[in-house]
Amino acid sequence: MNDRMFDSPVFVKSGTGLIQEIACLEDALEFLYEWPKNRRGTIYETALRACRRAFDGDYPRSAAREAFCGFAKSAKIHEEVTAVLPWMAGNRSQGGGLST
Repeated sequence: MNDRMFDSPVFVKSGTGLIQEIACLEDALEFLYEWPKNRRGTIYETALRACRRAFDGDYPRSAAREAFCGFAKSAKIHEEVTAVLPWMAGNRSQGGGLST
């Protein structure tokens, strides 16, 4: 298992309205780096710092995940995913390939 993976992913809504899965520190950092500069603040900085420190191995991944989740909630982009999304469930009878 990748030592930078979160125990469970965080789901966020992107600017286009699509739901994005943040499954690891790399995903979280990429998302934070792309966040608009005019929407950054203290909570953003805290999440960024936590993810960077966890990436460097100086901070628990679980705490970085919680900081990212707190940022997502404060930015009102956090999505609670309770149902299985279509891409999470495959059609086992067809071996996961494209249907023809």
